[in-house]
Amino acid sequence: MLEKIIIAPKFCKALSVFIDVGAITLYPFIVSRSEMSKTTLNHERIHLVQQRELWLLGFYVLYILYWLKGKVSGMTNRAAYMNIPFEKEAYTMQEDLIYTAYRAPFAWKQFT
Repeated sequence: MLEKIIIAPKFCKALSVFIDVGAITLYPFIVSRSEMSKTTLNHERIHLVQQRELWLLGFYVLYILYWLKGKVSGMTNRAAYMNIPFEKEAYTMQEDLIYTAYRAPFAWKQFT
């Protein structure tokens, strides 16, 4: 992967309005509060692949729409976040450190 990793604790804290942000992927950057574990880095790399296949804008639009859908249905901020298909895929597969090498395109759709 050609991601750029940035350690920026103040930036992550500033983004922690709805949930506590430990790391965030803003293609091609992964911004983290601190050094990441291999599992967290893999989670964020999965988001890089998702963002690339949806041409960034599609990812962000769908991400917000899925979160809003959860909120409208009465979920807490955390539950709405955890219900986003992109997050479901990343959390489910984050322990598989070679997942992005064999991941099928648009694999996040199976988590809807």
